[in-house]
Amino acid sequence: MTMTGEYPEIDDRRFRNVLGRFCTGITVITTFTSPSDDTPAEPIGFACQSFAAVSLDPPLVLFCPTKRSRCWAAIERSGHFCVNVLAEEQQQVCARFGSREPDKFTGIDWATSKLGLPVLEGALATIQCTVDNVVDGGDHYIVIGRVLALTESADSGRPLLFYRGQYSAIEPEKTTPAPWRADLEHFLTTTSLDTWL
Repeated sequence: MTMTGEYPEIDDRRFRNVLGRFCTGITVITTFTSPSDDTPAEPIGFACQSFAAVSLDPPLVLFCPTKRSRCWAAIERSGHFCVNVLAEEQQQVCARFGSREPDKFTGIDWATSKLGLPVLEGALATIQCTVDNVVDGGDHYIVIGRVLALTESADSGRPLLFYRGQYSAIEPEKTTPAPWRADLEHFLTTTSLDTWL
């Protein structure tokens, strides 16, 4: 097939099905709304699969909200956000933050971090960031965040995963980190153009 200036029509359902073959972790992105004279700042967040590490130096991550996201509008105003990496047992948390409920924090255990961001209790890890750059990504934005603080759970919990339209999990015995592998040392830091990593 020769590439030209015209792009083929891609069916939405097929796009979702094929991309669903890529297993992802699930995060909840949180921030506070901006207070006004008659409304205090309130926590806001949404469930997000499109999260990735970008760079070690400087430490950067990204997530991709829809352009119509109310949560993204709040993050854009505040300039800060927290990525909460969900644990396997937090399916209900994911469902809550993936819903259209106006107050998604009702019934959810959370606290305000020292940096002033909503942090979900029970998350495997939290990554607190400031917005570094925003790039157009079709019907989404690609938001690049500069990492300010990191935490991880003290227990050896397993991540909540999403695969082919449903929740999934890693094998039960895979609860401890694998030993360091030298061949994966440059997983995030490689600069060569011909590597699979």
